[in-house]
Amino acid sequence: MMSDERDEAEPIELGYIEDLGDMISVQEGSTVSRTVMQKAGGNVVLFSFDTGEELSEHTAAAMPVFVQTLKGRLKVTGNGRTVELVPGGLAYFPTRIPHAIYAEEPSVMMLTMVTPARDNIGD
Repeated sequence: MMSDERDEAEPIELGYIEDLGDMISVQEGSTVSRTVMQKAGGNVVLFSFDTGEELSEHTAAAMPVFVQTLKGRLKVTGNGRTVELVPGGLAYFPTRIPHAIYAEEPSVMMLTMVTPARDNIGD
């Protein structure tokens, strides 16, 4: 009987975080980041920003990203358009779009990077 090669890959399991709010806090005069989940198909990073802190304009490498404000108020600029992102708001940046994030007040943001699911067949 042949074994399924996927058995040797990353196990199929439920990824779960009970409360993202407890995983990062705003620090005075700083921007802080913390990777909270890395799975096939995506990674999740939390950022906290004090008022006036920012991620200056940059271009995402080779993956699209979703940005969601969990606390506070952020100005999000992508490809020349600026929107205000408040809790419950969601922004999407396709691959290689220039973007920046500015904290209007102490804020927490969740960044979800969409990565290709690993295909371990034949490895």
